[in-house]
Amino acid sequence: MTLIVIITFGCKKDQTPDDQTPTPLGPYSTIENTLGYNLLDKVKGIWNGPVTSSTALGSFPEWIVDFRPISASQISAKNELDTMNDIHMSFFIAKYNNEYRIAFRNGGAFGGQTRVSYLLADSVSETASRSYYRFSEVLKGKNRCYAEVIVKQDSLIIKSYTNHYDTQPTATPHMVWSAKLQDQTTCASAVSQFSFPQKSLAFDLSESFMGLTESIFYSITGGDPYPETDQPYLGKANITYTYSGAYSPVSSKKVMLIVSAQPLISGTGLNTSNLKFRSRYVVLSSSDLNFTFNYLHPGTYYLYAFYDNDGNGTANSGDWISATNTSFSLTSQQTVSANTQINFTIP
Repeated sequence: MTLIVIITFGCKKDQTPDDQTPTPLGPYSTIENTLGYNLLDKVKGIWNGPVTSSTALGSFPEWIVDFRPISASQISAKNELDTMNDIHMSFFIAKYNNEYRIAFRNGGAFGGQTRVSYLLADSVSETASRSYYRFSEVLKGKNRCYAEVIVKQDSLIIKSYTNHYDTQPTATPHMVWSAKLQDQTTCASAVSQFSFPQKSLAFDLSESFMGLTESIFYSITGGDPYPETDQPYLGKANITYTYSGAYSPVSSKKVMLIVSAQPLISGTGLNTSNLKFRSRYVVLSSSDLNFTFNYLHPGTYYLYAFYDNDGNGTANSGDWISATNTSFSLTSQQTVSANTQINFTIP
């Protein structure tokens, strides 16, 4: 974006500050008028729903996202599918071009390659029953890529659009996530700690895209102005698991590690009413015995592992699980370790 500055010199007298025409103030020139601000409060909580996607990852019936505040004016969620694919989404108050808007930072590893996009709110419509927010790529606008966030009382829809690396004149549908609210008690501690949300600047993007052609960053080019490593408050959990001596895994099978904000096991049975508290999960090869959940929200978690014996992607009869409620707690920017053991066959 080109900034044109016109300076006029008078011939008869020097100009004083009172003679100069002030820079016009736009509607979002003060933080009190941050465009999209109300979204911060609306997306907090654990959400779950199906993804419809045109990407190589395809569509899947369930995607769990745990949005919690990480500062007074930023909320985020990190998710994994497997060791090669993850995404970190964050909404925060940003300053750019002398305006305050909610920014949507989203990206992660896709097939092992990192891509991060920065989008800024440019269209908002809020009613008593429905709120709509559009976020567009900063330099090229919505023809390059954009996202729509639609919030109702208990539902959240995020739609993304892209022109596929400038190979199309306009952006076309890329992904739709249609989620239902599962829980808002889990985020209550962070909401209270930060008095969230507040109208304070989370990150200044004013000089972040100078000399660039788009607000998208790749692992091969670097330059991410607000990388994951700079995100506040979040911690890390190094997770390991083992197999009881009675169990011999097949290397081609998969294991899912799950961390939940409430226990999922009651006795030796599944507490289905607590499935709504699942926060993070990852699918591993059965021979991969460790994984790190990084950028994890502080809190108390319960750890589980299940061996997908029949390969159908769900825990059912004949699959192996860890049948104990192994717990761990994480504080701000802390690194912890936890271990569980696969020791029970689902009857």
